[in-house]
Amino acid sequence: MPPVFAHGRLRLYLLKLLDEAPRHGYEVIRLLEERFQGLYAPSAGTVYPRLAKLEAEGLVTYATEGGRKVYSITEAGRAELAGRVGELADLELEIRDSVSELAAEIRDDVRGAAGDLRREMRAAASATATQVEDENWKVAKEEFRKARQEWKEQARRAKDESRRAREEAQQARRQAKEAQERAREEVQRIAAQLQEQFSKSGGVLGSLAGAWLGNGTPAGPAETPSAPGPAGSGWAEDLAPTEDPARDLDRLLDRFRDDVRDAARDHGVTPAQLAEARAHLAAAAARIAAGLKA
Repeated sequence: MPPVFAHGRLRLYLLKLLDEAPRHGYEVIRLLEERFQGLYAPSAGTVYPRLAKLEAEGLVTYATEGGRKVYSITEAGRAELAGRVGELADLELEIRDSVSELAAEIRDDVRGAAGDLRREMRAAASATATQVEDENWKVAKEEFRKARQEWKEQARRAKDESRRAREEAQQARRQAKEAQERAREEVQRIAAQLQEQFSKSGGVLGSLAGAWLGNGTPAGPAETPSAPGPAGSGWAEDLAPTEDPARDLDRLLDRFRDDVRDAARDHGVTPAQLAEARAHLAAAAARIAAGLKA
């Protein structure tokens, strides 16, 4: 008979059972036996060493209750379990296949036993043709009936378990797909936030660069941009001053931004123009800030 669990699979399934609820070793063995509908039950020598190894790796911990160790999964164990959702879905399919194989072997054993029993019955009938209705014959018929009934019951249980395993595997795949979709949406949300932040900061730099360089007159990064002309030069003279100089400055900055943005829209911006515009902006910002501090 092939192994019920492939290498490392029992370890993963123990983490799944402990993620559902804290359990002691005997309860884990009983749950595995129920999972296989009584067709397979791991020994204590199989389960307890693996629980001890999981505890040594920090994936589970235990507390002593009533003289017995009750194991619980740790955050590290949950992290490993979350990272192996796809493997867990495959494990459910493997368990279903194992149940089917065990059931098939049981059916073969029952059929073989039934065939042996029939042969023995025929031999007994041939040897004692005059006593076919005696007590031994009745016992043999009853044993055969019980064996056939047991085979039918085991086949039914195996079929039910196979169906449940298939449904659980499908559910695990759906959950894995939903987790991937949630992760993808989170990445898209973060990317949108970064894009919005860039639009509020770097986007302004790009617009200003287009305004300076869109007229086809580039300037080197080391040059110091000329300061805006005096109020009588004609630029923004339609903005009448108010009683609040800070507000007037904001209005001038808004006009400057609008002019630059319009130029960028009309002429476009190249990477080289953006780099030169950044240098102009740095120099202009330093010059204006120095003037405001004077």
